[in-house]
Amino acid sequence: MDTSIFSGLNKTWIFDLDGTLVIHNGYKCGEDTLLPGIKNFFDENIIDTDYVLIITARHSEFKGIAEKCFLENGIEYDKIIYDMPNGERILVNDIKPSGLKTAYSYNLDRDAGL
Repeated sequence: MDTSIFSGLNKTWIFDLDGTLVIHNGYKCGEDTLLPGIKNFFDENIIDTDYVLIITARHSEFKGIAEKCFLENGIEYDKIIYDMPNGERILVNDIKPSGLKTAYSYNLDRDAGL
């Protein structure tokens, strides 16, 4: 993911959980495993003043497994929302008067990492 196109402003990062940050359905074995490049991406691109929202169709009864994985790997985030629909995720935002685009979207191959 080429982050050089982004402005210097603070960012809101919205990540899917399973298949994007951790191995898809790995939690069903009792633990999550970070995908390749995730730790490095967070360390190099996300700063303290950014906001990190993680969304997932994972049922909230499995809450805590991802949190443990992130804590053990030093991945900081602001919020995880569970029980989301498993269909498309659509981001809609405006373009600033300066022309700055305020929304980007990336579709990654499942379990490929960053």
